[in-house]
Amino acid sequence: MRKILTSLLFVSAMVAGSIGTAVAAEQGRKADEPLSFLERYTNAAQDVILQGLKLVGVRYRFGGNNEDQGLDCSGFVRLVFADSIGASLPRTAREMSEVGQQIDTSQLKPGDLVFFNTMRRAFSHVGIYLGDNHFLHAPRAGAEVRVESMESSYWVKRYNGARRIIDGN
Repeated sequence: MRKILTSLLFVSAMVAGSIGTAVAAEQGRKADEPLSFLERYTNAAQDVILQGLKLVGVRYRFGGNNEDQGLDCSGFVRLVFADSIGASLPRTAREMSEVGQQIDTSQLKPGDLVFFNTMRRAFSHVGIYLGDNHFLHAPRAGAEVRVESMESSYWVKRYNGARRIIDGN
């Protein structure tokens, strides 16, 4: 529970700080100031991330497709994309790894899908990239939907690649 709260505080601070910058931009931002999160990414990506964050704390359930009974990784991603932007994604992480545009890790943007090998086979786990090397996912039995760092040794060793689903992201 503590990790979930810490993750939510991190993401909330990132988004809240960005909102302040966006307001300043409306009032006239200096040319050398960096763009805020809200200025850099499409509304669709914002919708995906905010919808995903609403599900933090939902329990993991293998094969799960809804927040009441629980979600597995692909059920989580599928639900978030359907509820936020009306996108229909395939059911499994492996199938999702063939949708959209393959992108290099250096090109990751919030809302992109990130894939990992967690079951001794490529593309067996999927999550949603948040920015700053963090992603949102439903990790495993006994756990809940949460935010984690892709820089942790566990995820670094298992990273398989990323796909962009959202046009214009």
